[in-house]
Amino acid sequence: MIGPIQIVLILIVTFIAAIDQFNFLESLYQPIVMGPVVGAILGDVKTGLAVGGAYQLMSIGSMPVGGAQPPNVVVGGIMATVFAVVSGLDVNAALGAAIPFALLGQYGVTLTFTFMSGLMAKADAEAAAANPKGIEKLNYFAMILLGSLFAVATLIGVLSISNPAVSEFIGSLQGNWIMGGLSAAGGMMRYVGFAVLMRIMLADDMWGIYFAGFALAAILGSAGLGGPALVLVAFVGIAIAIYDYNMNVKIKNMGGTGGASDGI
Repeated sequence: MIGPIQIVLILIVTFIAAIDQFNFLESLYQPIVMGPVVGAILGDVKTGLAVGGAYQLMSIGSMPVGGAQPPNVVVGGIMATVFAVVSGLDVNAALGAAIPFALLGQYGVTLTFTFMSGLMAKADAEAAAANPKGIEKLNYFAMILLGSLFAVATLIGVLSISNPAVSEFIGSLQGNWIMGGLSAAGGMMRYVGFAVLMRIMLADDMWGIYFAGFALAAILGSAGLGGPALVLVAFVGIAIAIYDYNMNVKIKNMGGTGGASDGI
């Protein structure tokens, strides 16, 4: 069960994260941050971190473009953590179960953008009148509106899970084919999200480094190093990135000079 104080704290965190997503821009809204925070509120930071990291991978390649909004990472990440901690779902099943609430968050963003588009004439009028306070009020109104919509979407989910009948129903599904399907979908989505990011960002000349890193991680992992193997691979990647950066800077600085100072 979720206590009243915990519900209030989760709603406050949701409200702040909603504003941060489009205004503060401090990345507080990212699932990797929100997961441990919500997990701490519910008394399970470890599960919150696991869910937050998995949801981050799932959403890392999803970028909003104007009015086209992907399932919202704020509401989705928070609800995935709540599902995992309160209902005892595994990480993959929690990711799948949180998608409907992420869609509610998406609708909240679309509704806010649509409503605020009608107030842009008011903002233009305030700008023409050299009244920055009027523009500030419009911005604050948009923040409060979006934060409130996100908080309502989260409240609906939290109250639903807090209902003993709902909790009992979810518990009865453990090991059921429904939970198996949610786990399969949630496990797949994190890889799809990362693949989308790679499709956008990975240059053709970087594929060799990617596969080399994958092979190195597999080799070190098979040697029994476990988690530290990923840290070692990360340091190798950092070394390659620093070397590549320094070489590119050197080549750029040499451009137009006819070569290095020693004549070679």
